[in-house]
Amino acid sequence: MSAKIIDGKQIAAEIREELKAEVAALKEKGIVPGLGVILVGEDPASKSYVSAKEKACKNIGIFSDDNRLPAETTQDELLAVVERMNQDPKINGILVQLPLPKHIDEAAILLAINPDKDVDGFHPMNVGKMMVGEEAFLPCTPHGVVQMLARSGAETSGAHVVVVGRSNIVGKPVANMLLQKKDGANATVTLCHTGTKDLGYHTRQADIIIAASGWPNTVTADMVKEGAVVIDVGVNRVEDPSRERGYRLVGDVDFDAIKEKASMITPVPGGVGPMTITMLLFNTVDSAKKAGGLV
Repeated sequence: MSAKIIDGKQIAAEIREELKAEVAALKEKGIVPGLGVILVGEDPASKSYVSAKEKACKNIGIFSDDNRLPAETTQDELLAVVERMNQDPKINGILVQLPLPKHIDEAAILLAINPDKDVDGFHPMNVGKMMVGEEAFLPCTPHGVVQMLARSGAETSGAHVVVVGRSNIVGKPVANMLLQKKDGANATVTLCHTGTKDLGYHTRQADIIIAASGWPNTVTADMVKEGAVVIDVGVNRVEDPSRERGYRLVGDVDFDAIKEKASMITPVPGGVGPMTITMLLFNTVDSAKKAGGLV
């Protein structure tokens, strides 16, 4: 029996409808959530991603301050734009699209963002608060994964979760979020990475596998126990001459084989991807509520 497909598009749409209603209620109180967006350079993937975020803002009624800067923008010039947004009461969230040009210190830029407007959840202050279980902006992709598990009915409390990948963007934060003693978490978490010996030994014990390694077929069917829940965060291009573009997108797990063993699984595309922008919107609305003294 094939696994139930966890439809990220559907879950993201549900959350966006909830946010649209919240934004409408905030506007009745004179509060308009605002997101400041900064894109430096002409990277095609970044331009596409930022455009999608701006469209998503418009769809739920969030004000978007769009700043597209040339690739030769200096670090000081970028810091000045960030500081302007820090001081602007109309801006509740600041998004600096990564990666930045090599002549700019990304860490310095992220550190300059007011933690109260850090809707990406990358500022060390928010990372630290997340680690100790305090209220904080949670990084968007890991938060999306946790929401998908909760809304699909996957039980995390007491479950053994194996996370494959230790990036600061996905692996480390999602592992930390799921081990917290709270609803939608409370799991026993194993974090695996490139230094892990016999990855399959660990994944075969997992009730829930979260694959975020960045490599196709990192997790194969023989590495998954019957009935496991599999969340595939990866997005990889593989050559496919049969496609017009010459490639297709796949995740980090062998989807076709694993769906015959898993109880639930996310597809690629259409799984975790749509949740990332949605949780950015969630954080921006949450920031507006906090700024307005409503939470």
